[in-house]
Amino acid sequence: MSKNRNNSDDDIIEVPKTLLNVSNISISFFQYTQGLRKTVLNVVEDLDLDVHEGEIVAILGSSGSGKSLLAHAILGILPGNSLLKGEMIYDGKILDQKLKEELRGDEISLIPQSVDSLDPLMKVGGQVIGDIEDEKEREEKRKEMIKIFKNYDLREDVIDLYPFQLSGGMARRVLFSTSMINDPKLIIADEPTPGLDEKSLEETLNYLKIMANEGKGVILITHDIQAAVKVSDKIAIFYSGYVIEINETKNFSGNGDKLLHPYTRALYKALPQNGFQLFEGTQPMNIDIQDKCIYYDRCSQSVEKCGHSNPDLVEVDDGIKIRCHVVRKI
Repeated sequence: MSKNRNNSDDDIIEVPKTLLNVSNISISFFQYTQGLRKTVLNVVEDLDLDVHEGEIVAILGSSGSGKSLLAHAILGILPGNSLLKGEMIYDGKILDQKLKEELRGDEISLIPQSVDSLDPLMKVGGQVIGDIEDEKEREEKRKEMIKIFKNYDLREDVIDLYPFQLSGGMARRVLFSTSMINDPKLIIADEPTPGLDEKSLEETLNYLKIMANEGKGVILITHDIQAAVKVSDKIAIFYSGYVIEINETKNFSGNGDKLLHPYTRALYKALPQNGFQLFEGTQPMNIDIQDKCIYYDRCSQSVEKCGHSNPDLVEVDDGIKIRCHVVRKI
């Protein structure tokens, strides 16, 4: 945490340190079509996002909106035919490919979506601590693993089990343990909640809260708006490869009057407890958007300008941003 001093020496405000700053990120893929013509497919454009220590940022959007691609860009695991533009700053340093490879699995850790990520042919203990040749170091890691297992309600004998011997909940807790073994600063949880019953869902979200309470930055990638509201500090709404709104989670409450973008409000009102108000249309592919607002064809508030240009993401309050020609203030 950093300290921000006002005029009085007695007034000290604790300000969370910015752990990750993502600025103007675009992701494209090149491919060869008939006749070996090289084409470029734009998938993600103009993404901005900040993550602070001790903060959970939920990235919310439907399939194809670019959520996981951002995670892959941060981790440096985009495929070879990808083109990445923009800037990422991690802990004050430019996060280039070399640094991503150095930090991946160490300071920056991933909780994968599926328990199928566990190797069925390797015992749990070996997967958590990895291949360590030095006997002293391996023993220290084993002690750390046992301590982490205890935090996630896993018995010590789980170390010698194979994944097929674990229940679904145990396997998911092993994934959490694996992500924590090197005491990371930034954790990316990629869709950790689909298919979970209510008890398992609450348990998983509670683990994310514990991580944030320990001062770690957490990115929660999800399409579950209710899970995002339960656990996060702020929510970034993704749509067709763009961030269209970043808002504080506390504003996802009541009638949703403090939500800004028409799409965000529509998502919120579609929840069962908010009347299950469905809205028409589908999310377009990024390549189908040309010289107009990405939400233009579904928006009930559009004006003439919306049909001719895609708005920039602008800050309307401290940390609250929106991409909209019509809505420019809270």
